[in-house]
Amino acid sequence: MHTVPGPAKYVRQAELLKEIGAYLKEFGEKALLIGGKTALSVIEPTIQESLARFGLERVGAVWYGGECSWTNIDRLTAVVRERNPQVLVAVGGGKAIDTVKAVAFAAKLPVVAVPTIAATCAAATPISILYDDEGTFIEISHRSKAPDLVLVDTDVIRRASYRFLSAGIGDTLAKWVESSASVRKARPTAFNRSAVTLAEEIYRLLLEKGPAAIDAVKEGKVDPSVDDVIDSIILLSGTVSGYGGDDCRTAAAHAIYSGLTIFPEVHETYHGEIVAFGILAQLVMEGRSEETIRQLISFYQKVHLPYTLEDMGIVALSPEEWERLGQVTVEIEDMRNMPFAVTPDMVVQAIQGADQIGRRVKQSCS
Repeated sequence: MHTVPGPAKYVRQAELLKEIGAYLKEFGEKALLIGGKTALSVIEPTIQESLARFGLERVGAVWYGGECSWTNIDRLTAVVRERNPQVLVAVGGGKAIDTVKAVAFAAKLPVVAVPTIAATCAAATPISILYDDEGTFIEISHRSKAPDLVLVDTDVIRRASYRFLSAGIGDTLAKWVESSASVRKARPTAFNRSAVTLAEEIYRLLLEKGPAAIDAVKEGKVDPSVDDVIDSIILLSGTVSGYGGDDCRTAAAHAIYSGLTIFPEVHETYHGEIVAFGILAQLVMEGRSEETIRQLISFYQKVHLPYTLEDMGIVALSPEEWERLGQVTVEIEDMRNMPFAVTPDMVVQAIQGADQIGRRVKQSCS
């Protein structure tokens, strides 16, 4: 059996949140908003006005807690049972949305995702990425729920920092790099072949339209490239995961992301930014040429993605820290999706190799 999970419906439109009440009415009359502090402060007034216009009750607007952790999921599940909403509205970025998806799973309630940034595909997937309360990766949890509806207000996303869109590009580029690796362990099927083909098309689209989209967001302009990039990051990326299933999973790039989160220095760097560096390291691990990696770095420069450890706040690591990083990273579940066995030494060599190429590029530009 092959199940294709994903959001039941995806809607993208400018000023969409003014009509959110009409969409939420399908699920009931009482809505609980859960999300990030900044996200709630920006869009809650618009949502509240729409709810009132359509005769719906907002039973609260609650901060998700800052990390997608079991502590916050359990706390919010208790809040849900106390306030008794009929639908949950997940507002914000990936961690906020993943948290609410897990709460919806526990509470057995419908969830509507309202991403305020296009930094990950969290709004279109049925899984949640779990961290401890300090922000270190723990696990990929399937005790989560695919959103029943995704509402993307492009005006909201355009007003966010271009850095979020850049991070989304980094995270989404990994779909092709990683699915191409993980699918090599599987029997070819209609689903996984379609998934890899879509992932490659998304990759090419981002290379083509990513720089223009970033420039448009930086300059506050409306440009069709922004819509294409938003759809690629939020929906199409999640569709790759849905079609590909276990054959097209995250691999070394995301494992390296998870491993690097053991260092507090990277906690101010966004998920997709670290994944972008992880892509470079995976390419080194696969034996790709330096010229291939330099070409990707050239694109990173156009969309403001990191390509050295120092770009992410890591100036130097001790031998003991390198050893720990290698050991932790090979134990991440994602790494098992590589088509060959990976050792701690291979991880260290790949990260150091990517960093060295990145530093050589910086030196040549100075």
